[in-house]
Amino acid sequence: MLKQAHAISEELIEWRRDFHQHPETGFDVHRTAGIVADELEKMGYRVKRGVGKTGVVAEIGEGGKVVAIRADMDALPIFEQNETEYVSQNEGKMHACGHDSHTAMALGAARILAKEKLNGRVRFLFQPCEETADEEGKSGAQRMYAEGAVDGADYVIAQHVDPTKPVGTIAINEGPSGGGVDSWTATIKGVGGHGAYPHKSKDPFVMLAHVITGLNAITSRKLDPFEPAVVSIGSVNGGFTENVIPDQVEMKGTIRFTSLETQKFIREEVTRVFEIVKALGGDYELDFLFGGLPLVNDRHVAEVIEKVGKDLLGEDKVHPMHKTLGAEDFPEFLRDAPGAMYTLGTKIEGREVYELHHPKFDLDERALPIGTAVLAETAVRFLKS
Repeated sequence: MLKQAHAISEELIEWRRDFHQHPETGFDVHRTAGIVADELEKMGYRVKRGVGKTGVVAEIGEGGKVVAIRADMDALPIFEQNETEYVSQNEGKMHACGHDSHTAMALGAARILAKEKLNGRVRFLFQPCEETADEEGKSGAQRMYAEGAVDGADYVIAQHVDPTKPVGTIAINEGPSGGGVDSWTATIKGVGGHGAYPHKSKDPFVMLAHVITGLNAITSRKLDPFEPAVVSIGSVNGGFTENVIPDQVEMKGTIRFTSLETQKFIREEVTRVFEIVKALGGDYELDFLFGGLPLVNDRHVAEVIEKVGKDLLGEDKVHPMHKTLGAEDFPEFLRDAPGAMYTLGTKIEGREVYELHHPKFDLDERALPIGTAVLAETAVRFLKS
């Protein structure tokens, strides 16, 4: 597989650079999805377009097990600051998270697997809108899942580039590996008044101070220290001038968790904290918006990916994956089938490391055939097992 992947390196680079030059955001990935679908049809895949609005689902093989491979296609609303021959031509949009390479490597794996005699079926999931959500709060994975993109799949795998790790390495582990996410919004309601007569008002800022203290105590004093979670405040807005106490303050924040039990617990505790407002003579409104599931890598799938990495790259080239509470919508595809995501080293040696979502993010393209080979070999092994 590694030899076959290196043999198509030029094509992988050409695909990746083309996608990089023409980044598209959210569900507006029409050009990218069109190229992907056209290429897959040329390879002999059965292709469905417009899945989850603008996603592409393609399958090859007959009967047996189904292994699904997911790749995200969308870019970010970032002004690129690189000076390369393939710099973004769409001002204000950039592939700063490596989705251009994810798409290229999945296409490469599809090309290799199209020539294999498969003992089952391989299904590719090219997904829009991983980075954000639509007007109903749904991401690309959520939309594709709802339309049956993974129906009947036995395993689902994905990869993500890591610009901090050397080319030629991958990282994988079992169990919780990425955070689930909720957003919350709140309004603290008091009674406004003149800044010189605070006793005639019910100051929402005083209530806010107690709420902030309470929210920060949830993970430090209410939750098991060995249970990863975060409660963060991202926005506070209230008041309009220096000598007027406003009647309300608005807040926004995020919750991160690695289990649904913890998610439920934190929601309950956040609600309990806001009850402080009533004790201080005010009132509040609080709403939660589910953002995504935590990434929990299946043990068996992780073990297979680890074995593939060691066989293709060497024992010392496979490492434990750095766990994070950053969110990914890939877990939506794992609702009904076991799966895992691994990371692929793409560090550019001799250059300052710019991490994901940075306007100077880039990757070493020598990693493209490596990621391609790992995807293809993992799929084949699952079908043979």
